[in-house]
Amino acid sequence: MKLSKIFKAPEKTSSSGRKSVFLAGSIEMDKAEDWQAKVSTALQDMEIDIYNPRRENWDASWEQSIDDTNFRTQVEWELDHLDKATVIFMYFDKATKSPISLLELGLYATSGKLVVVCPDQFWRKGNVEVTCKRYNIPLFDNIEDGIKKLKTKLR
Repeated sequence: MKLSKIFKAPEKTSSSGRKSVFLAGSIEMDKAEDWQAKVSTALQDMEIDIYNPRRENWDASWEQSIDDTNFRTQVEWELDHLDKATVIFMYFDKATKSPISLLELGLYATSGKLVVVCPDQFWRKGNVEVTCKRYNIPLFDNIEDGIKKLKTKLR
């Protein structure tokens, strides 16, 4: 029985009073695996809200500018739900650069909300390791171990 509720950008959400997780990390289309689906499936039996920024109708032609309404809506949705989430699960796909995820790691390093998964092959693994060690952020090499820790934090 599926208990979790998944919200995808730019879907409106309301305060349900339930615990929640934001799926931060690699999204680069055609490079990053759809790891968000794997995590969502693993959490489906928990009474939580899942905030997934992987948008069904992403358009790469949107200008990376505050003046582009579609782009700005996406970024604001992500920032709003990063703030709102009980836990932020962050995954760095080894096939990506993920500069926005690195930015988000810095923004939320002191929040106490992060669980990070970063395989050894990620191009900036060292930076991620040092940051996680400094701020006592749980860091895992594989998604399965990260999901176990995520479930513990959500209980």
